[in-house]
Amino acid sequence: MNLSYWERNSWFEDIDYAIIGSGIVGLNCALALRSRFPKARIVVFERGMLPSGASTKNAGFACFGSVSEILEDLKTHTEEEVIQLVRDRVAGLQLLRDNLGDSAIGFKAFGGYELFLKDKPEFFNLCVEAIPRINEMLKEVFYGQNEVFSVKKDHFSFKNTQKELIFNRFEAQLDTGAMMRALIKKAYEKDILIVNNAKIESFYAENDQILLKMDSFDPILAKKLFIATNGFAKELIDAAVSPARAQVLITKPIKDLHIKGTFHLDRGYYYFRNINDRILLGGGRNLDFSAEETSEMGVTALVQEHLTELLRTTILPDSPFIIDRQWSGIMGVGSRKKPIIKKLATNVYCGVRLGGMGVAIGSSVGKQLADLVNS
Repeated sequence: MNLSYWERNSWFEDIDYAIIGSGIVGLNCALALRSRFPKARIVVFERGMLPSGASTKNAGFACFGSVSEILEDLKTHTEEEVIQLVRDRVAGLQLLRDNLGDSAIGFKAFGGYELFLKDKPEFFNLCVEAIPRINEMLKEVFYGQNEVFSVKKDHFSFKNTQKELIFNRFEAQLDTGAMMRALIKKAYEKDILIVNNAKIESFYAENDQILLKMDSFDPILAKKLFIATNGFAKELIDAAVSPARAQVLITKPIKDLHIKGTFHLDRGYYYFRNINDRILLGGGRNLDFSAEETSEMGVTALVQEHLTELLRTTILPDSPFIIDRQWSGIMGVGSRKKPIIKKLATNVYCGVRLGGMGVAIGSSVGKQLADLVNS
């Protein structure tokens, strides 16, 4: 498509900062740049009609890791690295709340729970025995609080699970659709242009600028480029991040729903919560890792049938339910949990590999990405 003089001059001429990806990282990067450079021209390019990765497709957990997830991380990270991961997630959530306000993001501090299958008592016991150690590890992160995790009786009437749950009093839930609408509104108010259905296919350095190429569209020049595409990052750059599809379903409203909070199962591979008298349930990537290592949207019978069976036998065993909607989002993961925030080349920067913790660390990663530039 050939741009008119008016289109190029009004939207795409003299771009100071171009950002690829209008999710939580991309928009926070744009807002941080605007705070530092009030007169700069900032343009965000989004491949889809809406943010296309996981920012509006996740389960809306304001979490920092369950006991079993932390134990799993300790197998591949040092204790100090794990503490820093949690510290970053907690700080990132606070930054999100400070930036947008709890009301705008539907923040509700109901607490979080981890439940354990009945046929795996050894794993449950292992996690319970680790609680004192993990509480001690995280004490400094939570301002000297001694009890981040504790054991509670199951009062939700789950079936095929242990009769006790591990409770996390600092976990909460939020509305990620409302969160992203609030971010988009703030971006527009700060004169940040968001261009949707604008997939950047490639980019090249040209005369101290970056040339952005889209299919059937005039090339566009920008002085600096920020890549915030997370799960889609490998399409543009060589980085240690792989796509990971996360499948989700939600029920229709359930009468007298008694479940309230955020819930983790099987090292975080399954997760569910209440929202508007419904149950939202996601996970199952561990059923077929190779099939779910994809940037293709969509759902599979294998995962969706397993999620439905989990609802029927464990989560809602005594409540009839109807599945209302199914969808998926694309995360960016790797062998390390620390996000990649770095300069890739002259005038090119990236903030990717959020490891399924985009809600928690996306605001902070976006700010850190913007902070990589001096001018």
